Amino acid sequence: MSVHAASRHRVLIIGGGYGGLYAAKALDKAPVQVTLLDRRNFHLFSPLLYQVATGALAPSEIAQPLRLVLRKQRNARVLLGEAVDVDAAARTVSVADGTTIEYDTLIVATGTHHAYFGHDDWADHAGGLKTLEDALEMRARILASFERAESEPDEARRRSWMTFVIVGAGPTGVELAGALCEIARDALPRDFRAIDTTKAQVHLVEAADRVLPTYPPGLSRAAARQLRSLGTTVRTGTRVVGVDEHGVLVATEAEGEPVRIDAMTVLWAAGVTVARFGRALAEATDASTDRAGRIEVAADLTLPGHPEIFVVGDLAAAVWHDDRMVPGVAQGGIQGGKHAAATIKARLAGEPLPTFSFRDFGELATIGRLRAVADFRRVRFTGVVAWFLWVSIHIALLIGFQNRMLVMNRWIWSFLTRGRSNRLITHAGARPPPPDRD
Repeated sequence: MSVHAASRHRVLIIGGGYGGLYAAKALDKAPVQVTLLDRRNFHLFSPLLYQVATGALAPSEIAQPLRLVLRKQRNARVLLGEAVDVDAAARTVSVADGTTIEYDTLIVATGTHHAYFGHDDWADHAGGLKTLEDALEMRARILASFERAESEPDEARRRSWMTFVIVGAGPTGVELAGALCEIARDALPRDFRAIDTTKAQVHLVEAADRVLPTYPPGLSRAAARQLRSLGTTVRTGTRVVGVDEHGVLVATEAEGEPVRIDAMTVLWAAGVTVARFGRALAEATDASTDRAGRIEVAADLTLPGHPEIFVVGDLAAAVWHDDRMVPGVAQGGIQGGKHAAATIKARLAGEPLPTFSFRDFGELATIGRLRAVADFRRVRFTGVVAWFLWVSIHIALLIGFQNRMLVMNRWIWSFLTRGRSNRLITHAGARPPPPDRD
């Protein structure tokens, strides 16, 4: 690093997701030195993780190396490491390898992880979906379940291996349910001899009274209809009260006593909590947090009392309007990261500071082939139109031209053949069958 670069305003960005990456890119050619720190060396397009988990895409098709993305940006460098603590007074961040990084402005975009509502022991039996490793583990569990069913002589246990429970009917849960039904119905039937994969059962369990509870009721009903048309058993108003290696216990107010669903594969798509550094930041700055641990920020996305620290993306509890929070979606991170960069540039130039106003571009969720729902607030779509919109927008949001082309070609081939070619079972997800219950 040159002496000139070292004397520049130092911007440290923690996290290479959409918030952090777009903040870094927006600071290109600004009179600052950008350091992007992430525990992974790649940017991940998490909305398509479920497609890796269900064999539609390969991991490399939804990820891009951070150094590759920023290699032409002369004022930016990428460091591989995990931030573990912050000293707000000294303006330093401690890294897991024992080093510290100084900053003048800090942008924190570490995101969230899945949470089990105080039942962390459930994690061993109900994998979540937040990382590439999660997706590969989930893919292996799904495919291994069919393999176990193929060799299982006992009919009851065979049904259990071919029963899948998805907990949480937000976009991830809905998309997983639809994809699982299509795998069983379209991709696998000709591959097995002893089992009929079309008889696989997929249960989607949601504590709220409808699927996609943040969507308008009409779209929730449309999504539920499309899920049921694929064969999904939709269980709304249903709480999970127990998870073990043989299935789940669910309870409803109407039924009273919990009911067991025997299922060897339980997938978790409910609840989030903040990353460890988010908790460390809140403690170090005495910042207020919401129930999920997200940090409550000022209107300009800075920490109250610490104008040099921005929190963007999923980690930020930022009020949008009418007490609604900025949603934890890609657009929230992108807009937050760009706002932080714009504010830094305005401060250095002595110009009026911009105000942050989240622009809502709507929400989309795909249920399966030619099935989706789209809410653009003033206009709403379901079915084929919503599905084409979902495809187009997700391709556009991918980082890197090569990834866009790869994903588009992969989807075209899958659409024409109804197949899913990424069906390898890796050692990470291969698991022995659980012991018989007494």
